[in-house]
Amino acid sequence: REAGGGREGVEGADYLYEMGAASNANTNVDVGQTEEFVDSLFLSKQKRTDIADGTLRNYNVRKLNNIQGDYYICPRFLETVALHMAKNHMMRFFPRMRSPLMLGIWGGKGQGKSFQVELALKKMGVEPVVVSAGELESELAGQCAREIRNRYREASESARVRGTMGCLIINDIDAGAGTFKDTQMTVNTQMVMGTLMNICDDPNSVAVESIFGNRKNTVNRCPIIVTGNDFSKLYAPLLRDGRMEKYMWEPTEDDIVEILQQMFKEDGFTRGEMLQFRRAFPAQALDFFGAVRASTADKEVKRWVEETIGGSYCELPSAACKAMGMRLLDRRLGPVTIDTGKVAVEDLLREGRRLEQEQERVNEHKLSEEYMRTQQGAGSLIGLQG
Repeated sequence: REAGGGREGVEGADYLYEMGAASNANTNVDVGQTEEFVDSLFLSKQKRTDIADGTLRNYNVRKLNNIQGDYYICPRFLETVALHMAKNHMMRFFPRMRSPLMLGIWGGKGQGKSFQVELALKKMGVEPVVVSAGELESELAGQCAREIRNRYREASESARVRGTMGCLIINDIDAGAGTFKDTQMTVNTQMVMGTLMNICDDPNSVAVESIFGNRKNTVNRCPIIVTGNDFSKLYAPLLRDGRMEKYMWEPTEDDIVEILQQMFKEDGFTRGEMLQFRRAFPAQALDFFGAVRASTADKEVKRWVEETIGGSYCELPSAACKAMGMRLLDRRLGPVTIDTGKVAVEDLLREGRRLEQEQERVNEHKLSEEYMRTQQGAGSLIGLQG
């Protein structure tokens, strides 16, 4: 454009080109996305769009919109999380109030700790920043600790800017930073523990690296919630009462029955039927009952597959079986629907017994030990023959 893309009186200049070639880091993202600078041919129906396609406005904050439906939240669990959030956010107004920055929720596997945390935060309108156990190890020394500091600052800054309560969640911290038998503690593990201890001791001053060197270390206090199965695997000073408040999540029978009633709400089960279902498998965790519910649809899924490919997939050639993939992936045909029908308590008990048998087979046979024993025997025979 001879007029310089919006700069009047400048001949032969291209404003958008100069903006892209400039090294100024404080580039205004409004430039290039309004009618003032771009021809109407290249404008979307929305008058203001992000030319960076969101990369300059990237947030790790979760709004928890993925949680849809009515779920049961244990009152004790909700009270513990709400009290921890309230005390830490109130310390800005009451400096003499004391509260650990970190809330550690621990308990048996598959008891829904992380999900209950998300349900409680969604109910309170909290927008958390989440760190998973897989992010607590890296091939670069110090990367994990740096990421925790950045996520903590992001949670604090987001709460200040958006006007909603925020927090940092670290799921399964013992799996990512715990020390188990015959495992070594890496540099990243040590730095993660040290970083969390440092943040708990001074939550208003968290340093980060910046290429500009002008980022302030001062941030607002932001509560941290961690979940895990065995906190004894963590560095003991991190568990000190002044740094972490511990809460053991061990749902009672009433809690589990309430959760099951919400889980099977669409099937119309009564509380008595859910109590019968629970007492039939007293040693199982909550994830077991969710797996039972999912497996009850297997019969209908099998029926849909056979109707789609025109017979049993064990008897038809591979060319005919490809019809299933074509139907599932072709969006023009619309979504796939199946009718799971009415599920009875007997169906749940039958599927539960089947899953329980599979669990017992894994524990009884221990095929990995049998495999290693066979390999050792073969090696000894080879050694004798040599």
